Amino acid sequence: MMSELIVWQAVCPDNELNLVFPNKAGGPINQSNMLNRHFFPALKAAKIPRIRFHDLRHTYASLLIEQGENIKYIQNQLGHSSPTVTLDVYAHLMKPANQESALKLENAVFGINGSKTVAEKKKEVMT
Repeated sequence: MMSELIVWQAVCPDNELNLVFPNKAGGPINQSNMLNRHFFPALKAAKIPRIRFHDLRHTYASLLIEQGENIKYIQNQLGHSSPTVTLDVYAHLMKPANQESALKLENAVFGINGSKTVAEKKKEVMT
């Protein structure tokens, strides 16, 4: 993939904005042109059902979440103003609370070694 990008850079039209994918004049690509001339034909050639271009962004975010990536990293990748914005959009994809961690906490607080141990330590300090 990197080799293809290097080849593209060599033939890419020079542009003042340092765009990776400029139009032929070196400016930003018109959204409609990009979709109709490149994106939709690429989907068709790859035999992928037609999707919205923005769906790629959601897929990327979903894959990062599925891999357990840090929410702050995902926020930065998506350009959201805060992790809260990212969570507002993608929280439904988060896995349920880590049951193993919840059980450890429960055992620490209520289990044999939990609150009883804390109470005993307080007694020892007081005597």
